[in-house]
Amino acid sequence: MPYRSKEVLESWAREFESLGYAEPGVVKVIVQDGDEGHDTGLVRVQLTDVPTELYLQPGTRESPKWSVTMEPREHTLNLSAASVHSLAQELAVISALCTFLQAKSIVLLAELHSPPEEQPAVGNPRP
Repeated sequence: MPYRSKEVLESWAREFESLGYAEPGVVKVIVQDGDEGHDTGLVRVQLTDVPTELYLQPGTRESPKWSVTMEPREHTLNLSAASVHSLAQELAVISALCTFLQAKSIVLLAELHSPPEEQPAVGNPRP
């Protein structure tokens, strides 16, 4: 199984959405080719009230740490108190998603680096 393939990330995104943090379809997985054509993992989230896209991505192929990148804005953004509150709530969800993806990556890396389970020899059952 490729590490953090588009399929793996989509399953993680759907699992996160099923927890009730985000509406279904809000979290989008984008193909991002890294070194040697490997999927490196890229997740896009469009904010509801602010015309800014955010991207979540792992630091490196072997790192479980994820980060959030906010696209630059061309214009100054003036927000009401209610809009700032809404933005803060959305950023809390982004933070939870980043933490979720990082936890899933830690588990996946541990599985990939753990030695295979020992199988009993044929005709030599375990006691």
